[in-house]
Amino acid sequence: MVIHPERVGLVRTRELLARDMGMAMGTFRNRKPYTQPGFPRPVSSEGARVMLWDGGQTDAYLAGEPVPELPEPGGDGDLLDRQEAAAELGVAPRTWDGYKTDPRIAEHLVVVCGVEHWPRRVVREFRDARPGKQGATGRPRGSTNVLPRGQAHDQVSVLLAARPAITIAEVRDALGIAPATAQRTLAQVRGERIAELMDTEPGLSFTAAADRLGYPPAVRRAARGAAQTVRGRA
Repeated sequence: MVIHPERVGLVRTRELLARDMGMAMGTFRNRKPYTQPGFPRPVSSEGARVMLWDGGQTDAYLAGEPVPELPEPGGDGDLLDRQEAAAELGVAPRTWDGYKTDPRIAEHLVVVCGVEHWPRRVVREFRDARPGKQGATGRPRGSTNVLPRGQAHDQVSVLLAARPAITIAEVRDALGIAPATAQRTLAQVRGERIAELMDTEPGLSFTAAADRLGYPPAVRRAARGAAQTVRGRA
C-alpha cells in the first residue's frame, strides 16, 4: 500500500488512532487493535518502523460502517516511503539512503507524520536517468565507467555522507562504475574526510577520526594512504 497524494491529510499514526479510539497509548500498544480481523490495512510499507493508516478507512471501521476502497496504487503521484522507493528501483533500502540525497530527489521530499516519502514520478524519473542503471545487474568484462572520474568523486562523496559504511558493490551499482574505480574513489574520499577532521582537531588520531566518521575498521587501511597524502600536501 502507498499514500495517495490527495489523502495525506487523512493519514493516522498509532498515536492518532489511539486518540480516535479513546484509548491510552499503553493500552493501545498492548491490545494492538489494528491486528483484529477487518481492520484496515496500513498504508505504510510492510515492516515499516512507523505504521500509518488511512483515516477515512479507520474512521469508517470504528463507526461500524463499510470501509471505503482506496485509489488503486501505481499512479505518478503516489507517495512512497523508503522501502517502497527502493522496491521501485529494485535496490536495497540502504542503497536508497544514498540516492535520496541527490538534488533530483531531495527537493521533492514529502514528510508525512514524520516519515519521509517521495512521489513515484520522481523515483521513476531518477531510475530512468540515473547513471549506470543498466550496470546494476553486472558489468561486462572490460567495460568502462559511465561517470567521468571527477563526477565519480563528487557522487561517491554524496553517497558516503549518507552512509559512511557503504560498500564497494553498493557504490558500483548506484553509479555504474567499475569495482576498481569504486574501491579507489571510496578510499580517496574517506582519506580526505579523515585528513580534514584531523586537521580541524589537532591531536586527533587517525583511528579516532575514522571512528568519529563512522568508517568500519575493514576499510581504513585503504583510506590511510590517501589521508597521509592529503595531510602531506598541507
